Amino acid sequence: MSELKTPQKDAYRLILEAIDSGVYRPGDRLVESELADRFGVSRTPIREALQRLETQSMLTRDGRSLIVASLDHNQMAELYVVRTELEGLAARLAARHAAPEEIRVLRDMVEADRRLVNDPAALAHANRRFHKQIHLASHNRYLVQQLDLVHRSMALLATTSLAAEGRGATALDEHDTIVAALERRDGEAAYTALRDHISKAFETRLKLDAQAIEAAE
Repeated sequence: MSELKTPQKDAYRLILEAIDSGVYRPGDRLVESELADRFGVSRTPIREALQRLETQSMLTRDGRSLIVASLDHNQMAELYVVRTELEGLAARLAARHAAPEEIRVLRDMVEADRRLVNDPAALAHANRRFHKQIHLASHNRYLVQQLDLVHRSMALLATTSLAAEGRGATALDEHDTIVAALERRDGEAAYTALRDHISKAFETRLKLDAQAIEAAE
């Protein structure tokens, strides 16, 4: 009888997920040996994963060390411009192509996520899941790939806009409006609702950043 092989852990995916979940935040130093110990992976795939993440601008050099990159104001603004348009397109296509079951799942997500309104970290995770479901419901693999890249870069923002007072409840109301448009199969309304949702998130983040600057002065 042949032995079953243990699946090889994907070092790149493990590190990326750790950044996305906030285990490693912008400015944190990534040490090859520590990562190998944490994930139970040999140092060679860790080294290759770090090189790949550096090439993708997820990591940057600080002397001889690699640290998780951060986005400056202009980079953040550029990212939100792209995200707004791509997310809106995903909603428009989802209104046209989503299976009824996919839309029902989105509706269930909105209702379930209201329990998380006072937990910004959990709500941020649920928010990513909600948006990913819309991406998949667009049934356009190329759009999903581009949105994956955008959301990967979103992990380089140190805080979530959902941490702002009152933003969680408002964001869920906006999710409700998006799903309602999908239920009506109204592509233009879904596009507008999702673009407005991302615009509000960007505006909230700008206010948080301005408050942080003021507090530091």
